[in-house]
This record gives sequence, C-alpha cells and structure tokens, in this order.
Amino acid sequence: MGEVKKFDPPEEFSRNAHISSLDQYRELYQKSVADPEGFWAGIAERLHWFKKWDTVREYDFVNGKIQWFSGGTLNVSYNCLDRHVLAGHGDKTALIWEGNDPAESKTFTYNELLEDVQKFANVLKAMGVKKGDRVCIYMQMIPQLPVAMLACTRIGAVHSIVFGAFSAESLRDRINDSACKVLITQDTGVRGTRQDIPMKANADKAVSECPSIEKVIVVQRTGQAVEMESGRDAYWHELMAGAEPACEPEHMEAEDPLYILYTSGSTGKPKGVLHTTGGYLVYASYTHELIFDYHEGDVYWCTADIGWVTGHSYIVYGPMANRAITMMFEGVPTWPDFGRFWQIVDKHKVNLFYTAPTAIRALMKEGDKWPLQHDLSSLRLLGTVGEPIKEPEWLWYHKVIGKERCPIVDTWWQTETGGILISPLPGATPTKPGSATLPFFGVEPVLLDEQGNELGGATQGYLAIKRSWPGQMRTVYGDHERFIQTYFSRFPGYYFTGDGARRDEDGYYWITGRVDDVLNVSG
Repeated sequence: MGEVKKFDPPEEFSRNAHISSLDQYRELYQKSVADPEGFWAGIAERLHWFKKWDTVREYDFVNGKIQWFSGGTLNVSYNCLDRHVLAGHGDKTALIWEGNDPAESKTFTYNELLEDVQKFANVLKAMGVKKGDRVCIYMQMIPQLPVAMLACTRIGAVHSIVFGAFSAESLRDRINDSACKVLITQDTGVRGTRQDIPMKANADKAVSECPSIEKVIVVQRTGQAVEMESGRDAYWHELMAGAEPACEPEHMEAEDPLYILYTSGSTGKPKGVLHTTGGYLVYASYTHELIFDYHEGDVYWCTADIGWVTGHSYIVYGPMANRAITMMFEGVPTWPDFGRFWQIVDKHKVNLFYTAPTAIRALMKEGDKWPLQHDLSSLRLLGTVGEPIKEPEWLWYHKVIGKERCPIVDTWWQTETGGILISPLPGATPTKPGSATLPFFGVEPVLLDEQGNELGGATQGYLAIKRSWPGQMRTVYGDHERFIQTYFSRFPGYYFTGDGARRDEDGYYWITGRVDDVLNVSG
C-alpha cells in the first residue's frame, strides 16, 4: 500500500481549539471510558434541566434496553431557543436560509425563531396534538421545517420527517407505521432546475390511504394552486396569523421519545429509528461543539438535507443547543452552476463546512476553476459524512478548498447512533486520508471475528461498540424485537454496526463497508 500520508493539525488551528493536542484527547478519552457515569454527568451540565436525573445510564446489550439520565426532565426547544434568549442572546443570528435561487436568502435570530416556534406549537395544540402524538413532516429545505421540528419538541409531540424527494408510497408507509395525527407539507417545492416538485399532490395521494391523519398543514412556498380539502387542510400562514404568541415548554422525561426517523432500508418494512430526549441532545450538542470546534460567531454550514439524520443532529439540534449560527440550503451543489457551494461560502463567509464525499467527487470532476472564482478564505474547518472519502477527493478538498490550512474531519456514524462516533478532533488528531481515525469520548469500538471474539492490534473485523453512549437509538418504533435482532443478536453484549472495519498500527479505524449480507437473522 505504500506509506500513508499523515497530516498534522495546523498549529494555528490547534492553538485555539477546544481539544488542542493528542495528549489532551487521550487523557480525556481515558477518563470517559474509565468513569463514563462521572464523565457524562459532567457533560450533561451543558444543557438546562428542569429536574436533574437520578441515574446517568443503565443498559443491556442483550435485550436492547438503554436509558440515559433517567429521572431527569428537560425540553429540547427550551435548550435550543429560550435559554439563549434569556441569557441575552436573542438578537444573535440562529439560522441562515439560502434559497434555491441565489438571490434568495433569509436570516432568523434566536428571538424570531422562538416567536415562530411558540406560535406553531399553539397551532398544533389547537389541532388536538398532545404529548406523545406523532406528527409527520414532509417538506423541502425551507425555514418552516426547523420551526415545525422545534414546535413538536416544545409540546412533546414526536416528529417523523420524511425526506422531501420520497414518493407518495414511501410517505404513506411511514405515516402508517407510526400512526401520525398531522402532516405538515408545502404546496410545491423548488430544487435545482425543478420549480414545481408536487409536494401537496404527493401528500394527498399518501393521505388517501392514511386513516390516522386528521389535519394537513400546507406552507405556501411557491404560491402554486393546490387542492385543499375543506375541514382537513389549512395553510400555515393563516394558522400562524391567528395563533397565540406564548407556549410554555412541556417538561419531558429524558427517555421520552423525541423523534422517529426511518432508515431507507432497501427491503421490507420501513425501520423507524427512535431517539429520545436527554441523551440525544447531550450527545448531539457535545459532538457538534468539539468535532467542528465550534466557537461563538462561527458560521457553520452542513449541506445535508434535514430529512436525513445528519440534518437532525448537525443542522438543527446540535448547533442550536450550542447557540450556533447554522445554515440550511434549499438547492443543489450543481445549480445554477458548479460553483454554487463556493458562491454560498463566499456570500455568507462560512467558517465550518460539512458535506458528503459524493458532492466533493462531483464538484472535483468539474475542475478547479469553480472554487477559484470565489473567496474561500473564511473557511477554517472542513468535514465529510455519509461514506468513507477516497484519497484523491480528500487531497483535492484539502488543497483546493481548504488551501492546506483547514483540518478535515472525516466523520463515521449512523442514523442509529444519533451522533458522530469515530472522527478526528480537528485541533488534536493527525489525519490520514480515508480514515475516520479515533473514537469520540465515551465511545468504545471493537473489531470482532466471526465467533464474536475481540481482536487486538492492527487487524480487520466486524465493527461493534462495547458500551452504550448517550445518543444511541432506543428501539425500532413499534417493533422492539426487530431492534434486538438487528443490532444485538449477532454479537450479544455488543451493539453491532453492520459495518466492517480495519484498525491500523496507530489505532486508527478505516471503515471497509457494509457486511449485512453475511447475517442470517430473522426479521
């Protein structure tokens, strides 16, 4: 294979980083695995709790029982909005929305979001949505999407977001699996060259076979005429105009469900990954702050769609809990031309940029002239997610986009993990193109052989996690047996990721891909 190139964190970056050396990482990592209860109790203090927890964690990796911070109560929207406003930061930018059309963008402060979220929470309440009810959200990347999410969390409703490009049939199956009471959608959507994605028409088709849906709320994004069913359908802006302005946040148990997100399983019934409130928010916010080295005032842009877990954890919940400036983008990287990402970085002076290797690959193919047309000097850190990044793409990203001064965090995680599990810490970890490097604090990866024995040293095997971490999914919605079968039956006592991996002589992890096909489990 030849000598693998290693890239040390830029000195200037390390100087100001939250975690600024490999020694500091190792020391903290040791603490996190030697005394996980003490470690995570300290980290959980980063959130506001109405009531402190009784026990930090209890878990059983044979029967798939997982609890973090039980006995504690909190509210996600309070942690993402109210507490920042109450601390005097209401006028700070919370969200930058960049439209599909380069001329269209909007900025929202924490005050403005809190105002909208309370109103929309009251809209849902007036429709009879109660704590524990499921609300389905089927939208493109428009600002009402995070507002709807946070409003659900305010009243304790469980959101289930269905990616805006999914078919009416996929939407129907997901609504029915979790018996959602309300559907939130939009008239039509715009994305790239498409100016009339039939969101409401798809929603109508789906809902015709969804007996649990009582109301459909429609955002006017394009103003296209759409069919509205009297008594069932209502426009977002009309409901908001008549909504009460104040809504007290519901006190939620740490283990109350926060959201369901369906993994795009290639076969069979959709699999509803259930995340709960306390542990998830602790983990999403802590990983966001350290892995992206977030500092106050940084403009942070994750290019994912909120319909995927990356958007849940690293556009909305993690960043907003950290009072970040977070960006969301309605369009695509290739329209109106191949420089769109870089035009946006330049326009909004983005500091931290998180995207997928597929996008990097597509843009690299079009050549360096596109990024060179824009000023990328605001960039301080680059990240990748979704698949391992290959060396040529990594080096192009490093040189052409990061000008060899931005550390790259190649993050490995899953819908099921709630947040990043293996990744460099940008001010501490020397990186190797293509490697996710080292585990995050409190995460204990192991490589197993066919028989489930742990393998030491430099080797290759099945990637499993030895102990629970706060962001872990709790069950498959409505089917706990499937949860046990999928994640704990192959190697009882471990969480099995379904991935294979290699560990090198430095202890770095290299993800080798899915190994699901070797599993003969029922379900």
